Order: sequence, then structure tokens, then C-alpha cells
Amino acid sequence: MTTFVLIHGSYQGGWIWQPVANQLRADGHQVYAPTLDGCAERAGQLRAGITVESQAAEIAQLLFYENLDDVVLVGTSSGGMIMAKVAEMARERIGRLVFADALALQDGEKVSDFVSQPSSITTELSLGPSREDAEGRLFKDLDPDVRAWAVDRCTLHPIAVHRQAVQLDNFWFQDWNASVIYCRQAPNPGEAHQRRCAETLGARWYEIDTGHYPMLSAVDELVQIILAE
Repeated sequence: MTTFVLIHGSYQGGWIWQPVANQLRADGHQVYAPTLDGCAERAGQLRAGITVESQAAEIAQLLFYENLDDVVLVGTSSGGMIMAKVAEMARERIGRLVFADALALQDGEKVSDFVSQPSSITTELSLGPSREDAEGRLFKDLDPDVRAWAVDRCTLHPIAVHRQAVQLDNFWFQDWNASVIYCRQAPNPGEAHQRRCAETLGARWYEIDTGHYPMLSAVDELVQIILAE
């Protein structure tokens, strides 16, 4: 049995991992898919001060309080930088890292350095797509029923996670057992960004011919890669 912690990206919650989590659990694995602070069903907690570092600290505490070891962390989209910070905070508990079409920022970089698509909605505390933007752009490649299910659950994201530079003091100087998955149909974060991640970490490289949400569009293929050593 392997323990997996699945970390979602922007405008999402733990819900987006449901098909993958269900399949992994059916195979006998232990799976956590937490919703990050200020997101999805926790959107009512949105406030100033939610950052990559604060969200990562919460996941690191989950690993501690649940006494989880040899954990496989899987991060997607902006969850990739949360995953990197969690790994840095809880090095002794991490077995493997999987970047699933994920942002892999270096210390001092911001999401906006690599993703230029403007948000439809921006408030003092959050940003994200309108329902129409989510339907017509973010999730447009999904099957209609899956797209409707995802759009209904899409929420704004804590703004500082996108606007503030990440703080990664030593993540990129450590040795990690890592895999990088590039989704060929996704415009962001793009192949060059993910090649940089794979080359820096000496990670295994995988490609899936799908869009930015493989956990909804290519479940079986994604699970196979997640399970690969």
C-alpha cells in the first residue's frame, strides 16, 4: 500500500481529484485529497495572508498529524509549487514527487512569470474565471457532463498565491525521486517550463495527449503514471 497526497491547483479543490482518488483507493492505496485554505468548500475562509507558504504549511501539518511517511505527493497546476514547498518543509516524510502538468517555480518566481492569461474576476483577496470563462476556456475540452460538473465547483483562488514570489530556499538543491507529466494540449505552463523542472531534478518524463486537467480527461493513463516507480 502506498500513501498518496493529491494537491489541487487554482480555482479547484480536493474534488478535482475524485476520479483518480477513487481508482487509487480501489487498488488498495491510502489517499488524501485535501482542499487548500480559501478554496472550494473552504472559500468562506478566504482572507488576507493565504500564500503558497501558508497553504503548504497546512499540508505539512497534515503529514505530521496523520503520521504519514514515504508519501507520494502529486501536484497539478499551481499545486506544483505548493507541493515543492511541502516537500521542503517535510523532507523526511516524502517518498516521491509527481508534477502533473504542474507549475514548478524557482525561488523568487511568480505564477504571472509563466501564465499570462488574465483573470475574468479580480478582487482584493482573490482572482479567477467567471462561469462563462471556466466553461468556454478552462474546461472546454472536457466531456460535456464532466465539464458541467467541474464548472459547478470552480471557485476563485487566494490572490497572493498567484501574485507573490515563492520562497523555496533549498528545494531545488536536494535530490528527489520525481516524475514530470507534460500534457501536450495544455497551453500553460507549457513544455519548456516542465522540461526545466525535469532536467533540474533529473526526473522521469511522461507525456499525455490531453489538456490541463488529466485527472478529469485521462484518468486511467494518469493513474498508471502516478503508480509508476
